Formats: sequence, C-alpha cells, structure tokens
Amino acid sequence: MLFSDMEASTLLLSRLGDLYVEALSSYRSLLRDAWDRWHGQEMGTEGDSFFVVFETAADAVRAAVQAQQGLAAHGWPDGVPMRVRMGLHTGSPAPHDGGYVGMDVHRAARIAAAANGGQVVVSEATAGLVGPGVVAGVHLVDLGSHQLKDLPAPEHLFQLAGEGLPRDFPPLRSLGAATGLPVPATTLVGRDTELAELEALARSPGVRLVTLTGTGGSGKTRLAIALAQRLTSAYPDGVYFVPLAAATTADAMWTSLATTLDVPAADRAPPRLFDHLVHRSAVFVLDNLEQVAGADVVVSELVTRCPHIVAVATSRRPLHVAAEHEYAVPPLDLPLTSDVEAAERSAAVQLFVQHARKVSSRFALTADNAADVSAVCRRLDGLPLAIELAAARTRLLTPTALLARLGDLLELGDSGVDRPTRHQTLRSTLTWSHDLLTPALQQSFRRLGVFSGGADLDAVAVLVVPSGSGAGAGPGAAGSETLQVVSDLVEASLCTVSEAVDSEPRIGMLETVRAYALDQLRVHGELDLAQERHAHHYLHFAEQLAPLVGGNQQLAARARFETEHENLRDALRWSFRPVANGTDPDERIVLGLRLCMALALLWHVGGYFSERRRWLELGVERAGDGDRPELARCLSLLAATLRVAGDLESARGHATASVDMWRRMGDSSTLAMALTELADVEAERGDLGVARSWYEAAVGVARDSADRAQLRVVLGEFAILEASEGHHDQSLELDLEALSIARDLGDPIGALTTEHNLACTLREMGRLGDALAQMRNLVPRGLDVAGPGALTALAEDYAAILAEVGEHLTAVRLLGAADTMRLRLGSPRHHVQAAEIAGPIAETRAGLSAQAWDQAYQAGRALTIESALREAHAGDASRQPTPAPQGLAE
Repeated sequence: MLFSDMEASTLLLSRLGDLYVEALSSYRSLLRDAWDRWHGQEMGTEGDSFFVVFETAADAVRAAVQAQQGLAAHGWPDGVPMRVRMGLHTGSPAPHDGGYVGMDVHRAARIAAAANGGQVVVSEATAGLVGPGVVAGVHLVDLGSHQLKDLPAPEHLFQLAGEGLPRDFPPLRSLGAATGLPVPATTLVGRDTELAELEALARSPGVRLVTLTGTGGSGKTRLAIALAQRLTSAYPDGVYFVPLAAATTADAMWTSLATTLDVPAADRAPPRLFDHLVHRSAVFVLDNLEQVAGADVVVSELVTRCPHIVAVATSRRPLHVAAEHEYAVPPLDLPLTSDVEAAERSAAVQLFVQHARKVSSRFALTADNAADVSAVCRRLDGLPLAIELAAARTRLLTPTALLARLGDLLELGDSGVDRPTRHQTLRSTLTWSHDLLTPALQQSFRRLGVFSGGADLDAVAVLVVPSGSGAGAGPGAAGSETLQVVSDLVEASLCTVSEAVDSEPRIGMLETVRAYALDQLRVHGELDLAQERHAHHYLHFAEQLAPLVGGNQQLAARARFETEHENLRDALRWSFRPVANGTDPDERIVLGLRLCMALALLWHVGGYFSERRRWLELGVERAGDGDRPELARCLSLLAATLRVAGDLESARGHATASVDMWRRMGDSSTLAMALTELADVEAERGDLGVARSWYEAAVGVARDSADRAQLRVVLGEFAILEASEGHHDQSLELDLEALSIARDLGDPIGALTTEHNLACTLREMGRLGDALAQMRNLVPRGLDVAGPGALTALAEDYAAILAEVGEHLTAVRLLGAADTMRLRLGSPRHHVQAAEIAGPIAETRAGLSAQAWDQAYQAGRALTIESALREAHAGDASRQPTPAPQGLAE
C-alpha cells in the first residue's frame, strides 16, 4: 500500500495562482506513469493525494522512486517544486466494496503523514521485503521507532535512499521517536475536571514541573499518564514514562532516566547525560519519587539544565523545589445520597461498576444495590486502588455481602497513630482481599513480594508456586499451574501482567501491594527463606546469562540483564548482609562472590563501572582472609576493574593477592589468568619488563596445567605486549600458536580474536598486503560468529589497514559505523586501540578534503556495524584478488 500527498499544497496554490492547474496536471501525470509502469492499482484519489496498491513491495518501492525522481527532474512553473511525501506499508487489508479497509490501511496512511515532502518512508514489514539488492540502486536508512497518531504501539520506520533521491530531511512528523507510555487496560473514570486543570497548568508559560501528590492508591500514576497523553502532540521528541518505584538514591534515579531514554552506558550520569537531554522537547513522567533520597535535587537539576523539558512527577509528598507546581490528587467524588441517580453521577461508583463488569459481565448498578455500592465506595474513601480491589470480589459476593465483610475488615491492619487514615484503609482493603484467597494462593501471593521490579514466568514457577521445582530451574519451568496461579492473583487485583522486552509476560505488583506481601512473609517467618531461594535462582540466571555476553547474543543478554538488574541487586544485598549474631554463613558469602563473578562482564558492557567496583569491593571485604577459589577470582576481577579506573596501585595489590591465593591453594586451573591480569596491570603501569616476566610465568603455568584454553588467552595477551615493544616476529609466533590451539579446540571466537591480532601486527610490521589479505579472510567469518563489541574493534582495525593502502573513503565510513556502535554499546575506545589507529585516521584526513571526510563519516554513522563491514569487504574484494598471507599458517 502506498499513500502520497503534496506538502504545503495550499501555499503552493496561493503562489502559483492560475498556473497551479497546470502544475497539478503534470504532478498527477508523473505519478500515474510511475503507478502504471510498476503495476500499481489506484484505489483512491482526493485532491493531490493518492492511495495505490501493488502486488509486491519491490514494485511499490520502484514506483515511489520513479515518482520522486520524475518530480525532482520536472520543470515546474515559476521554478516552484512539487514536494510529495509518500508512505509504504505491506500488510493484509480486508477487501471491501471495491477497495480495502483495516488497520494496515490506516497504518500506511499514518506513515505517509509522518513523512516530509520529497521523502519516502516505509514500514518495517516493507523494509524486510526490500533488503539489500532487491531493488537496484536503492537502500534503506533506519529512522528508528516512532509513535504515530491513533496507533497503539511505536512503528519502526525506514527511509528510501539512493541515486536521485534526497537524503537529508527534518525529523519525521511523528508523536516522538521513543514515546513510552504504558497503555492502561481501562478507560480513565471520573477525572475530567482534574485532567482539564492539569493540562491547563502544564501548558501554561513557564511551567516546567507539575507534581501530583496524594496518598498511596489515589490514582496519581493513572492521572499522570492521561495528562502525558494529552501533551504528546505538543512535544515532538515524545513522552517518556520513568518508573522509579525500585529507586532509592539519586544515582539510581539518573540511571533509570537514562535507561528509559536508551542513553549509552558511558553517558548515564550528569554532566554527560545532559548532552542527550538539553535539546529535547519532551515530557517526562517521573513515577513514584517519595522514597528516592535526593529526588528534589535530581528533578531541579533536570528542569534547570534542560529548558525544553516538562516533568510530571508523582509523589506522596511535594518535592519543595523552586520550579514545582503542586497538584494534590483528590479521592474520586462520592455520591451525595444513596439513590441510583446520585450513584450514577459519582466517579467512585463509576469506577466500581467498571471493574465489577470486568469480572462479572452482567453486573449492573440498580435501585436495589445502589445504596450498598455507594456505601462501599464511601467506606473506601473514594480511593481508586481500594475500589478496584473491592469490585474484583463481586465475582463471589453481592454488594450487600461485600459491604458486610468490608465493615469488619476495615478495622484490621496497622492502626498506628503515625499512619495516615487512608493508608490504614488501603491496608485494610489489602488484608481483606488477601484473606479471601485460598491458603495456597495466600502463600503464592506473599512469595511474589520477594521480587523487585517484577519477575518472568520461570522465576514465578520456581519461587512462588507451592509445588515449584526448586531454585535454579531453567527456562520452561513455568507450566499450567504457574499460569493458573498468576491468573488467580491477577483476577484478585493483587498482581499485574505486562509485556517484557522479549514479548514474554512479566509479573509485577503495585508497590503498596508488594509491601503488604513482604509483611506477610515476615509474619509467617518465611522472609529469609524466600530471599535465599530468590538469591539462588538469580545466581543460576546470571551464570546462564554470562557466557552469552561475548558472542552474537550480547544485546539480547544485556536486555535480559537490565530487566532483572534490581532482582540481582537484591540477591547480592542478601548474600552480603551481616547476620544478627555476627557470624557470616560461608555459603551465603560464596553465593555472593559467584554472583559477582557472573555479573562482572555484564556490569562492564552495561556501563555499570562504579557498581561493579562497589560489589566486588564489598564481596572481597565480607569474604575475609580465608583462601577460597571464588575470592581469588573476585580479587582478580577487582584488579581489572581498578586497572580500567586508573587506580593501578590498588589494582596491583589485588592482582598480587589473587596470584598468591591461587598458589597457596595449589590450584593452577586459573592461576594463569590471575598471572595474566597481574601482567596487564604492570603493563599499564609502564613496567614492561616486570609485565614480561609475569606473562612468561603465566605461559609456563598454562602449559604445565595442560589447560589449552587458558594458554590461548595468555599467548594472545603476551603477543600484544611483544607487538607494543616492536618485537613483531615474536608476537606473530605467539599468535600463530594461539591460533593453532583455538582451531584444535574448535573455538571460533578464540580463532577470530587471534587472527584479528595477527592482522594488526602485520600492519604494524609494514606488511600491508599480508595484513589486508588476513583481514579479507577474517571479516566474513567474523560476521558469522562475533558479537557487536568484537565487530566494532574489527571494523576499526580494518579501517586502519584500508587507510594505509589508500582506501580512505571506505576507511572513514567504517570508523563512522564503529563510533555509532560504541555509543550504542556504551563502550568507549580503549586508549591502546585509539593510539594504534590514530596514525591511519590522520592519513585519511590528509588524503581527503574536510567535506569529503565528513560526508563519508556521516554515511558510516548511519550504517550498522555489520552493514559497514559487508560493504567494505565487498568493495575491497572487488578491487583486487585476495592472496594468501605470506608466511602464515592456513
């Protein structure tokens, strides 16, 4: 489906006058020629717009390209060009009355409406059918995800680019490229007045911060979401929902904000975070701030430093900052009398009826039950959460029976004088809802409270369901019993279900409900046991996830890590928490150390450098002085962390302690790796002689232990030192041995790493032909097995080789793609890598004009790292045959 229409046609008519008719005729003729040539069927024409359908996506693309090229080449009256926007989408619309109808038609129209004049925008469905090479001379530019009017979910959009088509356009006319508001399951009830007041306030000149305050369960979040929906069209960079219920510190709040925005890991804290925010015109819904220490400072700095941002905050208390406009969210209005007419006008009763009908479709407000329903809403003080929980029980109870039970249960719970009345009411409602569950469901409910930030179905199966399979069960543990438990708790309004990044269900709780569940765990004496099972499960999760980080599943592994990060933190807190009698259970400490070992690389690639250091330091401190392999490994990891942070003396001390501990234990299984880390530290300190001695020792230990996998790693690190000292022949010898081991072990990643190092050494030796041949042989296999981080370094070193053989434009495009990927991964270029490629980069600048360099670099920035490598390899291989590297093993 292709939709098109002319940009600024009314303005064009006023400028051309009588000539507009001639221009319109030419315009229609050019477009219809394109439709006819590529077998398009015109479904509708109105004014200057077209709706055309094609049998294939390729034909639609060809028609759009021909039309845009024809429009650009045509001689228009008075030299005023016709700029036409087009949108393409592939789907399955329903035939109707000689045309087509359905959401796919609307989606195609919305995509066209988001485009700029002269631009052709295509959906992800169409892009998947017209990939590289399908339509000659045409390629796709990834525009990211965009929220389009009236469509429930963001659309991933692409732009057609190629010869004769303009490349640069303003941002799409979408509602925001990363709009992320939750989609409520029900319509908002009874908040028309509040919503109108809030919208007027938020749109007032100079208003930058609106804080919705009120007691727990008063509907602050729901109202904030509705307000943000109304503001979406006024903020071109979108609206963002930042859940902060799990945050307790200002640092965690900044991290949550950056994660919501998908900011690179290296820029997640001020002041670098503001580089990503200062130019945005956006709305941020900051949800649940009352427990965040320093939230007032964060919000104040956000609105002060970012002049185009409006913050909508929810909190049980005001922030008391200068920019704040407080809005106290009242309870829903209650019926003034008990007759049915008054009840129907009450927002509280309307909400009750809405949720009662969700569990009992025949429920209706009548003259017979209006008084009881009104009484229930009054007893619950018009609090939305309490009303929703009460209405869910109409599956079992009539309003009369509900009111009778509610009266007794309102007196239960914490009635302390320091607790607000409405909090007591909410607590009483939760107690009542909980006590209506079966004993087995009560147990599942309180166990669910152990999760922070929710859980997937497998975790629920292990830790929540009474017959769960035990800690550490893997994927697929969730069965029909788990689904039934979750369904029952959802129906009781005691847990929620949302869609996770992997499209799997995620089970969560409102924070007030979770606090009640945790209290129930304490009452039943089950809290520590639940936390222990929780920690064991997430240790298993982390140890299964860690090996995926180095391969081509890195981004998916990182996404799963981010989703479960708060649960992993809770597991670490439990592991390293001192016990009451001052005696540290050995197994608990070991569990925490193993968690640190599993999470170390995930913290590194995710940009959580300070967190990695903090947990490793805490683990080493809590472990004490006793020798154990988990501690020795964490000492080495801590040394690596401190080395990267520049604290080389501390790194040296911890690396030495790790080596000494392995030697005392007589365990050479990982001693070689500890020696290698110590050598790395000495190399960073500049003491290359000492570093050499440690590398030699590591090689000897690895050979004696017959651990060839460790030997390969050690040889590769030693080879890098040799190359840095100009001992290239020795470096090649070490790398060739490492390569032979990797091939013998069937280790494609290890072989790839070693061959990459060989290519770099050959370049440094001046053997450019051999280096180029090595890289040509390497790139296709790298694209098959390497992860994004390894491909990025590969692209940089390939660029260095190409630069030195004079292929400057290709080299610069590779550098642009590599920089984009480093930003995405949050992995800044290491100073050694930067120094190694600095010379070739300088050669490209000397060999190209500033304009040509910038154009090539920006073109590379728009490419994925995989696309850039494929393009470079194809162009390089076509210029000359690929010889075998001289003097190297096949």
